Amino acid sequence: MTRISTVELRRVRLPLVHEFQTSSHAKRSLEHILVTFTSADRDGGVGWGEIASPSGPFYSAETVETCWAIARDHLAPIALAAEWNHPGELAEALGKVRGNQFARAGFDMAAWSLWTAERGVPLAAALGGVRNEVEAGVSLGIEPTIDDLLGQVALRVGEGYRRIKLKIAPGWDVEPVRAVRSAYPSMPLHVDANGAYAPADVAVMKELDGLGLLMIEQPYGPRALADLADLQKQLETPICLDESVEELDDLVTALRLGSGRILNIKVSRMGGLTWAVRAHDLAVDHGVPVWCGGMHEFGVGRAANVALSALPGFTLPSDVSGSDKYYARDVTTEPIVSTNGLVEVSAAPGLGRDPDLPFIEANTTDALTVSRA
Repeated sequence: MTRISTVELRRVRLPLVHEFQTSSHAKRSLEHILVTFTSADRDGGVGWGEIASPSGPFYSAETVETCWAIARDHLAPIALAAEWNHPGELAEALGKVRGNQFARAGFDMAAWSLWTAERGVPLAAALGGVRNEVEAGVSLGIEPTIDDLLGQVALRVGEGYRRIKLKIAPGWDVEPVRAVRSAYPSMPLHVDANGAYAPADVAVMKELDGLGLLMIEQPYGPRALADLADLQKQLETPICLDESVEELDDLVTALRLGSGRILNIKVSRMGGLTWAVRAHDLAVDHGVPVWCGGMHEFGVGRAANVALSALPGFTLPSDVSGSDKYYARDVTTEPIVSTNGLVEVSAAPGLGRDPDLPFIEANTTDALTVSRA
């Protein structure tokens, strides 16, 4: 039986090595919340999680501020009061808090980290992973010019990444994508709109459909599942769902409607590793290929993403690019490294990465410890 004696929350800010622009906003630095569980047992084992929410309410309704409040006022008390034999039991208890998937994900990740570390089991193996290494893709933001974009693509292709994802938005779509496809005719390529288009933009989707893409990710808004199903019927290119699937019920609805043929599973968006594994299992049962998306996680969350990507249904390259793609120095003593487009799945117990506590504390903007009564 696992009990937690303390929950520590740290807001940590790191600069990005390259500005990242999506259809809604630009990022020059990121602030995530690191969650630390300390076991109430005599040995005092420790588990780490990461709340990788955006700073603003653009990808979802959650922000760093909302996650901090929910973690402090609701999730920490639930975690401290709970006794559990398996992380899934704590995930069910945390599920009393509706929505707030990013906040819950950090707590669920910390539970899995603690539970696997105490048992000397690698996280990937505990989740059901079957791979020793996973294929890494890379996500590229909107650039000032097409030449700038081609320069970024050339850099990442040269580093061996096996799939390129391009962010698109109205006014930055067909022409830049066509330029990349022309320069790299055989490179697996897909686009991500983050819900920036509407059914009135179907002509743009049909133009993209002719560019030999691996998928078109989230072209319409999160709740537009019926419109996405109509669009999928008109396209050869698979639609990939991201923001549309926050809970398993969303996935059930999407599967019944035929709203997409591929699923991006994000640990943060699904509310944690527990729910991400269940989404993987449901997708596999319906013959839907999945891949692991990212939220520019620090090393803690990135390590969890790599472990999840080792599951058998993750047959497409995942957004588990090396830490150096985003950060000059990461929060773990050993960064995630991509070599020729492959990332090693750690065989060490727990997350397989040790947090660099002095570096974390040097970049912490706020901290809070909540203890068991």
